[in-house]
Amino acid sequence: MSDQINHECGIALIRLLKPLEFYQKKYGTINYGINKMYLMMEKQHNRGQDGAGFASVKLNATPGEKYIHRKRSAGKQPIQEIFQEINKEIYDQSLNKSTDNTPYLGQLMLGHVRYGTFGKNNVESVHPFLRQNNWKHRNLIVAGNFNMTNNQELFDNLVKLGQHPKDKADGITVMEKIGHFLDDAVSKIYRKLKKEGVGKMEASGLIEKRLKISKILKKASKDWDGGYAMAGLIGHGDAFFLRDPAGIRPAYYFKNEEVVVIASERPVIQTVFNVEFDKVKELDPGKSIIIKKSGNFSVEDVLPATEKKSCSFERIYFSRGSDAEIYKERKELGKLLFPKILERLKGDLVNTVFSYIPNTAETSFYGLVQEVQDYMHKQAIREIVDNKDKITPKRLDQLLSNKPRIEKVAVKDAKLRTFIADDINRDELVAHVYDITYGSLKKTDNLVIIDDSIVRGTTLQKSILKILDRLNPKKIIVVSSAPQIRYPDCYGIDMARMEDFIAFRAVLELIKESKKDLLYKTYKECLEELKLPIVEMKNKVKEIYKDFSNDEISKKISEMLKERRNKSGNKCDFPNCRKPTQSMSKKLR
Repeated sequence: MSDQINHECGIALIRLLKPLEFYQKKYGTINYGINKMYLMMEKQHNRGQDGAGFASVKLNATPGEKYIHRKRSAGKQPIQEIFQEINKEIYDQSLNKSTDNTPYLGQLMLGHVRYGTFGKNNVESVHPFLRQNNWKHRNLIVAGNFNMTNNQELFDNLVKLGQHPKDKADGITVMEKIGHFLDDAVSKIYRKLKKEGVGKMEASGLIEKRLKISKILKKASKDWDGGYAMAGLIGHGDAFFLRDPAGIRPAYYFKNEEVVVIASERPVIQTVFNVEFDKVKELDPGKSIIIKKSGNFSVEDVLPATEKKSCSFERIYFSRGSDAEIYKERKELGKLLFPKILERLKGDLVNTVFSYIPNTAETSFYGLVQEVQDYMHKQAIREIVDNKDKITPKRLDQLLSNKPRIEKVAVKDAKLRTFIADDINRDELVAHVYDITYGSLKKTDNLVIIDDSIVRGTTLQKSILKILDRLNPKKIIVVSSAPQIRYPDCYGIDMARMEDFIAFRAVLELIKESKKDLLYKTYKECLEELKLPIVEMKNKVKEIYKDFSNDEISKKISEMLKERRNKSGNKCDFPNCRKPTQSMSKKLR
């Protein structure tokens, strides 16, 4: 899979439950939390390499002392850059032999790694976002892994409240919505305390204790539509983490007597804190983790959970393969491909070489090969049992030595950069992104190669198939461990516009051959859907797939990826059919 990924980020939240001196005494450094956060962000760099941010809150700071610190970077190595600067400032302060006012050394820390979206990749777009106020409990820091599909409506609602948001980005919109209800809650508590005769100085501490974070989140998230996992810190020391009700975005947590940790990836927590699989819990959809300033920890209901719809591509391709569940699932995906492969090979496994491309397909490849091995083993046992009285030693030796033939037939040239070329010469460079291992196949061999996903098919068509053909195999069979990618996923991992997908283009070709009126009919229905509120819209594009089987579409994809096809496969030749706008595509996914 070589397509650009949007709307995918990684989050890490750490709440130290002991005084900083405890960690210095036990672990030999007062930077314990900072060091752990650096590791958690580095271990999630697969989730974002375009930007990184860190924020900390220091508890019980005295007036005049800075208690919120934030550092962000959109540089080439953003994680390293921000922590180099953080550690330098901490070191410079240590020369004064005092840790009372050391920057960034707080008990509450929030980290974020980010992929840029919609071409914006400057430091102002990097999380965490900060909403400042002169009252501690009105300061809000938010970082998230999300894409709100109704962001324009959320923005308009803020304007109707009388606000003037500084940006239309969903991160800003979400933060301002939470901030609005945070302000409202603080004001209500203060008015109540005033009636009770509590003075202004004493009121602050009581407001912090009475603040119901889950109630604020319920009000703020009432009209959110999207996939999200988000974390927030409040200036006085409360923290929260919220997951969408369909469980589209991942979230995991771990707690012991020393620390509360939340992250987008389970193995990150396991590795950094050296804990077992069953100690790291998945945050249920629609629930929020609330950590009060006192250290009190709770998991609370915020939104009613709906049918779970985890982003399949997140699990098939994007998440770290070292997660025990992800690893098992990816192997199973490879295993399930074997019956169809065996059918295509007409049972000839002896003259077949198995391989994978790219490296992210390695785990599903293991599952496939294990299934091939099991099949060959059972076949050998069956023949031995059926012919036990007449089987020759030579045949027995052949049967016992039979195993899947595995070769590394293709390797990606990581140093080749195709984007530097003009359009005319780029195809030539793309064709050489992969190198082949010459001599790994014979002309009498079939080649089965597994890919983790086929999205647009561009790399397959212009590079992989061409380079594999140089090995002169008898047959090349390409299989994908992911189902056909038929729609952009505006809730999960968003990769491309609909007209870019090879599966969609294949269906268009099938429609041209038999049902030309179906496309125009579906197009008109889509236009009608655009008139409805987002939450009421239906995916009418499903109709164009309904009358075609998976095998029919896969067969057409195969035809389109072959070199003899002309390059007009993605054109729309129907009357009154225009390419959908970005907003139209987004709403119909």
